[in-house]
Amino acid sequence: MPEHPSSPSAVSATSFPPAARAAVVTALRAAGCVFAEEEAGLILAAARTPDELTALVQRRARGLPLEQVLGWAAFDGLRITVEPGVFVPRRRTEFLVGQAVTHAPDASLVVDLCCGSGAVGAALAARLGPVELHAADIHPAAVRCARRNIVPLGGRVHAGDLFEALPTGLRGRVDVLAANVPYVPTGEVALLPPEARDHEPPVALDGGADGLDVLRRVTAGAPAWLAPGGCLLVETGEHQVPAAVEAFTRAGLTPRLAVSEELYAHVIIGTRS
Repeated sequence: MPEHPSSPSAVSATSFPPAARAAVVTALRAAGCVFAEEEAGLILAAARTPDELTALVQRRARGLPLEQVLGWAAFDGLRITVEPGVFVPRRRTEFLVGQAVTHAPDASLVVDLCCGSGAVGAALAARLGPVELHAADIHPAAVRCARRNIVPLGGRVHAGDLFEALPTGLRGRVDVLAANVPYVPTGEVALLPPEARDHEPPVALDGGADGLDVLRRVTAGAPAWLAPGGCLLVETGEHQVPAAVEAFTRAGLTPRLAVSEELYAHVIIGTRS
């Protein structure tokens, strides 16, 4: 089920007549957009000319995620740049950010692994204040996009496969390691909404046979990178929690499960002793 779009209350679309708004709503409804009224407000606010409005509506009607149409996503109070072909940050992942801040309010070195757009890292930097921030992803488009969000905050974005991308000088120093790993089982990727299935990179969605392949790799490698008392935070599916907790324990991390019923979010926090 699609998440509710960003609220249009903070923007206005005064440059277009009411008839234009009605036409956009009609077009979005015909395309199957659940939140057509709200999306219309955001698209109208983003368009600068009638031709641009038409192009934006057509892109959304073809199934592009709203955030890729707008060029940004609302995440934890921030406006995160999102480019075509990049994983769109989910609002439920804000729960992971909140858990990280609660668990490590004095963190000074933060790593956003499998960073996608860099939304998690940017949100942690905004909440924690001045930190040494690093982000990494294997997908070139994600790396380019994350740099637009992370570099202005003084952070660095690295390209590569998980820990191989990180500077070796970070080993044993990381206070917060946030890893929004892909956790959709391979056999269920085809069942995802078309917005995700057709317009987000498979590497950001497909977690292997049971959805936990990348999670297991991250938990196995995390202790070498965490500072004493540092924590790894990973989001996973409800049915995957027992196996995910086992992976944390096997790696020598002390796991704790945090759940948000409102956001339907399940986050495992693993602490290095």
